[in-house]
Amino acid sequence: MSTTRRSVLFAAAATAAGLGLITAAAADEPVRLGVSIPAATHSFMGGINYWANQAKKDLEAKHKDLKITIRTAANATEQANQLQDLVTVNRINALVVFPFESAALTRPVANVKAKGAYVTVVDRGLTDTSAQDAYVAGDNTAFGKVPAEYIAKALGGKGDVVALRGIPTTLDNERMDAFTAVLKNYPDIKLLDAKYANWNRDDAYKVTQDYLTRFKHIDAFWAADDDMAFGAIRAIDQANRKDIRIIVGGAGAKDMVKIIRDGSDERIQANVSYSPKFIYDAIKLTAEARLKGEKLPATTIIPSVLIDKSNAKDFYHPDSPF
Repeated sequence: MSTTRRSVLFAAAATAAGLGLITAAAADEPVRLGVSIPAATHSFMGGINYWANQAKKDLEAKHKDLKITIRTAANATEQANQLQDLVTVNRINALVVFPFESAALTRPVANVKAKGAYVTVVDRGLTDTSAQDAYVAGDNTAFGKVPAEYIAKALGGKGDVVALRGIPTTLDNERMDAFTAVLKNYPDIKLLDAKYANWNRDDAYKVTQDYLTRFKHIDAFWAADDDMAFGAIRAIDQANRKDIRIIVGGAGAKDMVKIIRDGSDERIQANVSYSPKFIYDAIKLTAEARLKGEKLPATTIIPSVLIDKSNAKDFYHPDSPF
């Protein structure tokens, strides 16, 4: 998926001598880059894993002074333990980390930085930004704002809406805050409920069943991830609910984009981009900056845009895992 990144300027080259087990990479020192990401527990994370391994393959082939070690974790505790191993066993001097959870990983990441490693945090921000050197993510504010604006317009400014959130993270808060901020401009649109469904199809199916039981009329569903959207669709179809006119997911999963492109479900006319390829970008930016002894900008944001029938072909990649 091609994305237009906000322009970034690298800071002036700098070297940093770290204390403890590892030292920050300088231009004349090999870069031992650790990559810590969640396991492929759902399709978006499958994309994250795919693009991380693609970055390792491409970048190690290009740079002889670069060694990338990838670790995947099934939960926050396992990820914290893996971070310690990356320091003590692999002796990393740079880290790209996609935190499993924000609060639980803040201290473990801070410990890596305290040992002298250069730290780039991806997507799920930490609760204390002093634990990182750089942050790379999609535009989570737009991820919530764009679908809210679409739903409000499609409903003509009036109707009942429910939402499916991800897991408690800074990025989920940003998305939800942006979504509700838009709806505040439409007093005749009522947000009936917004529950966590953990970016998981089965959990979204169960939460949606609860919504369908409690709310006899719903006009629109917003799911802050396409896996959750598909879980919601399964529950809605099984209940044969005809009142739900609009279903908007997020992140541009290939199966969802195909529905939009083909016009095969009148309830699904739009989505919002948030490609897992940003992990590739984060690894590449970090590795190449550290090979030069340079730093990244404090924040790099990759825009999220509306996907509809007019541009769906540009976001449809059938060979992608997501």
